[in-house]
Amino acid sequence: MSAEISESDPRYHTANIRRMLTELIENSRRDSTRVTDPKAQALFETSAEVLIGIRKAFEDYEQRNESAWKKAG
Repeated sequence: MSAEISESDPRYHTANIRRMLTELIENSRRDSTRVTDPKAQALFETSAEVLIGIRKAFEDYEQRNESAWKKAG
């Protein structure tokens, strides 16, 4: 996120959480290739997919893309 955005702006914090989610997604995907247990692999892959959905919600909030984030009227 841009350096011009103040810490009081929610987008400052959503960008930080989005970066952490991206790191978790990458770690989960990588770990799924490092284990041999199919149930663990499925757990890591499923976790990554769920985290991608959560990250998308943060992106939508930041970009005001989702209708839920828009003001009525």
